[in-house]
Amino acid sequence: MRVIVAKPGLDGHDRGAKIIARALMEAGMEVIYTGLRQTPEQIVSAAIQEDADAIGLSILSGAHVGLTRKIVTQLRERGSDDIAVLVGGAIPPADVAVLREAGAVEVFPTGALLADVVSAFRRHGERRA
Repeated sequence: MRVIVAKPGLDGHDRGAKIIARALMEAGMEVIYTGLRQTPEQIVSAAIQEDADAIGLSILSGAHVGLTRKIVTQLRERGSDDIAVLVGGAIPPADVAVLREAGAVEVFPTGALLADVVSAFRRHGERRA
């Protein structure tokens, strides 16, 4: 399974993204970390070029809803809406349902268990295979 881990927007804190990337690698997944301050366009392009099964977005900036919508819309427009989008970070409880409506298949607020995150990536990546 191939996964993109991305930090969209202006958020400059990537410790959580790196922890998730490491956990996914240790679970046997191939992980491409795109780095800080990626645009939705860069993330979608990387996912398509790398033939990713899933995109993991780590967002702490508060712009999670808008960024997720843009990424899901661009995947759909480029015919790649079979790539699962999972979102984690500083997500207020009220925004979990909004993110799911925007197209995120899973949402992980602060404090989510790594085992749950890894299981979700496996579950959604296998659906694409």
